Amino acid sequence: MFSTKLLSFIPKNIVVRKMATVQRFYRKVNILNSGDKYEVTLDQKKLKTPKGQVFEVNSKPLALAVAMEWESQQDIINRGNMHLTTLCNTYLDNPHQHNRLDIVNYITNYLETDTVLFQPDDHEELTKLQQEKWDPIIQWFCDRYQIDMTKTKSMSPPVIPIKSKDIIARHMASYDLAPLIGFMYGIDVIKSVILMFAVCDRHISVEEAVALSRLEEEFQISHWGNVEWSHELSKYDQQSRLAAAVLFIHLQTSSVTTKSPKMNNT
Repeated sequence: MFSTKLLSFIPKNIVVRKMATVQRFYRKVNILNSGDKYEVTLDQKKLKTPKGQVFEVNSKPLALAVAMEWESQQDIINRGNMHLTTLCNTYLDNPHQHNRLDIVNYITNYLETDTVLFQPDDHEELTKLQQEKWDPIIQWFCDRYQIDMTKTKSMSPPVIPIKSKDIIARHMASYDLAPLIGFMYGIDVIKSVILMFAVCDRHISVEEAVALSRLEEEFQISHWGNVEWSHELSKYDQQSRLAAAVLFIHLQTSSVTTKSPKMNNT
């Protein structure tokens, strides 16, 4: 009933995360058009958010993608795999009452803790690998947004000039609240503003972004080994969550015109 093309760049390896389980209580999933909004129905009942609001989005492809998440559930509903549903619920319910300014400030300040900007020189082989893999992405980011920044070779924060922060803040201020929530979610997954911007700009793939974010961990594993199943589960979980964030952003911005970079609190 639903097109799988909508989820074409979400990795096939979807991970089941431990959460309270609920048996599937519906047979059919569908979507309804309600004015300029789209709702998801489970049998004949409208899907609702955790706060009890009717689940509705302004993008038909997004509604179809969420419906696909519900349709793909088996006997037990694994909510930990339903990342698009989670993102939509976060936007609709806004449990932490975040406004656009809050999220723009969060993303801008996150640059000072960005994974790829921390390259301690206490391990020559790892440092060389970080320079080889991370430095081209840092340079792309600086060129793309016409900013300057200096990575750190210690545990001290990297140097991010105020002018550079302002440029990133103005760019992020052009987005509505929904895609900003997607950016925040994705940044938290891979611990990097730079990698999140690169994957959203289609400069790198979801799989590449996750691999780059795990560079140090993969290096340690190559030397000390790992618990194979745990490592693979963690990697694929990151990929599926990041892919959902990117899809959420694109589907939310493709059907609306982004705001001019004028900041307000809504």
